[in-house]
Amino acid sequence: MTTFEWTIGLLLGAVALSALARRIKVPYPTFLAIGGVLLAFVPSGPSWTLEPDLALALFVAPVLLDAAYDTSLRDLRANWVPVSTLVIVAVGVTTAIVAVLAHWLVPGMPWSAAIALGAIVAPPDAAAATAILRQVDLPYRILKILEGESLLNDASALLIYRVAVAAAAVEHLKWSEFAPSVVLALAGSLLAGYLFAKISLKVTRRVDEAPSAIILQFAGTFTVWIVAERIGLSGILTIVAYAITIARTAPARTPARLRVPAYAVWETAVFILNVLAFMLIGMQLRPIWTRLDEVVRTEYVATAAYVLAAVILARIVWVMIYGVTLRTVVAQGLLDPRNMALPTLKGGVVVAWCGMRGIVTLAAAYALPENFSHRDLILLTAFAVVLGSLVIQGLTLRPLILALNLKKDDPVGAEVARARAIAYRAALEEIEGDPSEEAEILRLEYRAMLMRGENVADGGVPTSELPADPLRRRAIEAARRSILTLRRSEEIGDDAFHQLEEELDRAELSAQG
Repeated sequence: MTTFEWTIGLLLGAVALSALARRIKVPYPTFLAIGGVLLAFVPSGPSWTLEPDLALALFVAPVLLDAAYDTSLRDLRANWVPVSTLVIVAVGVTTAIVAVLAHWLVPGMPWSAAIALGAIVAPPDAAAATAILRQVDLPYRILKILEGESLLNDASALLIYRVAVAAAAVEHLKWSEFAPSVVLALAGSLLAGYLFAKISLKVTRRVDEAPSAIILQFAGTFTVWIVAERIGLSGILTIVAYAITIARTAPARTPARLRVPAYAVWETAVFILNVLAFMLIGMQLRPIWTRLDEVVRTEYVATAAYVLAAVILARIVWVMIYGVTLRTVVAQGLLDPRNMALPTLKGGVVVAWCGMRGIVTLAAAYALPENFSHRDLILLTAFAVVLGSLVIQGLTLRPLILALNLKKDDPVGAEVARARAIAYRAALEEIEGDPSEEAEILRLEYRAMLMRGENVADGGVPTSELPADPLRRRAIEAARRSILTLRRSEEIGDDAFHQLEEELDRAELSAQG
């Protein structure tokens, strides 16, 4: 009963902290991190544990799938240069700097443990940053770069992490011994993710009940991760390929009555997993802190502070180097500026400051084996980096963006307006030959929709005004086919597509009565 009461209390506390974060416009993980610290020092507080092997599967797999599902391949390709440098170079540089620093500060720490620490704190969690970025006027390209980085940097960091943990388990590990298997695993992960998605789509095609469909979605996500890890593949890359493949196919097959509740459940699940991750790490810190004497505590806190500073500075330095280098290359005529958008100083400052760490760092630290060298120090340092980055950068990011006064662009709004007009013209054409009075009324409504859509950004007619009838459902299906075609041809991106998908879902649910 005590555990149940604590669970209810912690969830209610997390909801209150999330509401406070929205009110003062800061990332909610910032307050979750503070809550985790406070929980570590609550007298007679709960002391829950989780098998380390479960941490990555439980926390990373569903969170990553949720992010990958909304990823636009078009935007990834358009920004592949900045995204790839952040995913590969920035993560690698941060890992190396932290590893060297940790080994210097703690001479007894093996290189494998130092590298594992570097890989754990290397990947930023853009979810915290984008929560703020979507509230302010900001160039769309910066948002897409950060989202693309967040999706893929976990894969590069956790690849280094896995190698370091494996190296710690054996006396000698040569690059020539595992490099071929790493390359095969990366390629195999992408192929496996695609095949798993095709199998999942066939298995779930006949499921038409929302509870069953949602359970299968979660079960499928965990199964894909577990199978990928068991056969030596990258769970992260497999999940990313799995989610992107499903996202390109499922919308045409999934009715609104399944999709709408599924989106709500997934959003709730991601929130609960963030809460659970911060709370579990907080509970882990209490026994670590109590068994350390004052001298060792001071050393651990100093190490964590140095690592936090190194993580923040490494990202700033790399982003600035990238911007200066690219502008220099273009200035010397070695690169055609028409082929890519050049980074600006203000944009670079924003990207450099969006380095908050989050749930992946916590899960990777928690997943270390119980007997891993310097595990207590790594756990404490990882949490300190998450807490410090969320507080320092999370609380100052919005004021920084407002002070820079960046020019906002809104390509999504333009795409939505254009695609909405095409969609409702397709709906009109679908019922054009119907001579019934109901069809004529519906045509008048859709023409009004088109006129309103041309003059109002949000467009559309309130779904509560629309009666339920098969004719309307047929028109909505024609509109849906048109936006799916626009997405496949990449005339619109995923942001515009999902906005219109939500609009059509509301209309479809209303038309079902």
